[in-house]
Amino acid sequence: MRKIIPAFLILCLFSLELSFAQDSTSIQRSPRVFERNHTGVFNGQRIAYRSVMKETFLKNSKNEVTASFWSTSYIKEGADQSRPVIFIFNGGPGSSSIWLHMGFFGPKVVRVDSDAKEDDGAAPYITEANSMALLDLADLVFLDPIGTGFSRVTEKGKVEDYWGLVEDAQSIAEFIRIWIRENNRWQAPKFLAGESFGTTRAAKVAEVLEGDGQHVALNGLILISQALDYAGSSSWPDNLTSFFTYLPSMAVTARYHGKAGEGKSLEEFAQEARNFAYLEYLPSLFEGQRLSKERQEQIAEKLAYFTGLDKEYILRSDNQVLMHRFKKELLREEGKAIGTLDGRFAAEETDQVAEGPVLGDPSDYMTEGAYTAAFNSYLLNELGVEMEIPYLSSNGEIGGKWRWRPVPDGSYWEPSYVSTARGLSEVMHRNTKMRVMVANGYYDLITPFFDAEFTFARHDFPQERIEMKYYEAGHMMYNRREDFEALARDIRSFVEEVLSGQ
Repeated sequence: MRKIIPAFLILCLFSLELSFAQDSTSIQRSPRVFERNHTGVFNGQRIAYRSVMKETFLKNSKNEVTASFWSTSYIKEGADQSRPVIFIFNGGPGSSSIWLHMGFFGPKVVRVDSDAKEDDGAAPYITEANSMALLDLADLVFLDPIGTGFSRVTEKGKVEDYWGLVEDAQSIAEFIRIWIRENNRWQAPKFLAGESFGTTRAAKVAEVLEGDGQHVALNGLILISQALDYAGSSSWPDNLTSFFTYLPSMAVTARYHGKAGEGKSLEEFAQEARNFAYLEYLPSLFEGQRLSKERQEQIAEKLAYFTGLDKEYILRSDNQVLMHRFKKELLREEGKAIGTLDGRFAAEETDQVAEGPVLGDPSDYMTEGAYTAAFNSYLLNELGVEMEIPYLSSNGEIGGKWRWRPVPDGSYWEPSYVSTARGLSEVMHRNTKMRVMVANGYYDLITPFFDAEFTFARHDFPQERIEMKYYEAGHMMYNRREDFEALARDIRSFVEEVLSGQ
């Protein structure tokens, strides 16, 4: 007995130790899920559907839960395995999907001033059923990347495993594969829809989905306010590309505010600015100080014509006006600064002599309160979501910790402008059925429409599978009612054409 008891105790202790080890590899609860049934009329059809706001556990190679990833799915009742699905996310990095969810794609949307003149003020805000949502055509899945919405890392996870260009795409791809498996959609047509950095992300996710032993080929990408190559959307000193790509946006925005383009239509003036940018402005930028004084004067005079700014101010800027200065300078005499996300917006400033806007972006702070309040109310009252943590519409901590390095540690790499353009082109060449729609706002002063044209004219993109669309608003063109409807029609047409194989 003296020999048997120690052996028995050893066996018990080993079993207990193994149990603790297994417990440590997973969260001791099931993923949370909030589900409700709804009906709505979409594109004239009454649709019964389920809303499923669900937590998905992401795990590492040791099967340890490292992150809690949240998504909101709208699934048509009776949908079979061939029903199309659109995965939707915003950008930042550090933004949840609230903007595309509550602003455009969701079954219910918030309304802000379509004319970009009125602040959203304080609650209550206007929300309404979205009869133009695509639920008659496809299921919709809104993704909140780690650190946004309710999505968080767990005790076994680290933010650096998710907060990076490659890391983010890998986690999004992992979630998409899990969703496809759980919902039996391997045979379903699949689309990604992203906005701003969400388009950078979409291109990278499309690339990552080709690997990891579970190849997922996409049918289409919907890029809203694209940002595939940051050289054209980073208005920084010495970045010559940006002075070129931003000029047409400056021109049409100046026209909107009555400072340029008198007697010219929007499209006519935009084309005139494009021609000048390519034929005269770009060569002058690369000539730099080799340019004669006479030619500098001529370029400055034309820049004044297009931007509505004082010629002498432009000359003092070396014919290179940074966007943050343009936003302050255009309406300086009125004491106003214009918006970044949408140059139609203008608001009075407290500092009249500052170099750039001091209150922030009016196209952001004049709309954000409405989005935040309306969405949180919608989560609680219509989706039945009750959580002990706040829903983060955006997370400012992420940007400063974001890892842009596109190669593994130890690999040689020199810092450069972020670009996922070439990668997307390569994906499109490997997947000859994939098509891309690019939605551009004329008054978008952060991801300019001319940069989209410049980007897709390079990188060997298959031009016959790229569709460019334009809207008379800004980054979130759906905030303007006319463009909300136009964008909805364009996306519907794009999806239908892809599905029909046209």
